[in-house]
Amino acid sequence: MNGGSGGNRARTRVLIADDQEMVRTGFRLILGTQPDLEVIGEAADGAECVELARRLRPDVCLVDIRSPNWTAWRSPVPWPVRVSRTRCASS
Repeated sequence: MNGGSGGNRARTRVLIADDQEMVRTGFRLILGTQPDLEVIGEAADGAECVELARRLRPDVCLVDIRSPNWTAWRSPVPWPVRVSRTRCASS
């Protein structure tokens, strides 16, 4: 997603999902120091992460899949997964 002309670069939009608020805060503070990253949202569980991802359309989701409410979600491929665009499957 980083590109553009001159010094103008698009920022990579990140959604953080973890059930521990302190972990989310830590990631937000660390990622916030990077000029090419923008934290656009935080979720406390899987259901909230899916809802926010559908609404906010992040470039990257930083997810702890051991957080609550991931039972309906299963990855069809082993982790880690790299995708070019955020997609949310309907349940």
